[in-house]
Amino acid sequence: MDFVDPTSTLMLKLLLAAFLGVIVGTERALMANQAAGSRTFGLVSLGSCLFVLTGMSVDSQFIGLVNFDPARVLASVVQGIGFLGAGLIIFKGDSLHGVTTAAGLWVAAAVGAVVAFGMYQIAIFSTLLTLAIFFGMWYVENTFKHWFIEVKERGDSRSL
Repeated sequence: MDFVDPTSTLMLKLLLAAFLGVIVGTERALMANQAAGSRTFGLVSLGSCLFVLTGMSVDSQFIGLVNFDPARVLASVVQGIGFLGAGLIIFKGDSLHGVTTAAGLWVAAAVGAVVAFGMYQIAIFSTLLTLAIFFGMWYVENTFKHWFIEVKERGDSRSL
């Protein structure tokens, strides 16, 4: 792989991270009708990847000169995403909104970091698994909600 330009590799990593984040965010925008959608998720995944790539680059450029750990950059990304996710969570009376979107952003950040570390198969599998949870569980939850509403309307306590 000596003939591959390292900058091109970094750009492809950033592109893949952003793309995978956009895919996850599309479900939030289209199916769940949430404000944090493709752009938000794409940017979070891209930003996470960029931070980790920067940390790894600094580590390799200054090896032996400074004591630098790219895992600390990753830990900071996790903290930042926690702050961003907390801003998405809204309490309205007895209901809670935005938790799933916040969790999705957390996963998008992790996907970006995994891409930065070069674990492409894990990143793609995680994205597919996230989509399966978003789409699949959305269907399952709605099916159960409709079923419970029908049971409640009938007043049939034996079915529960």
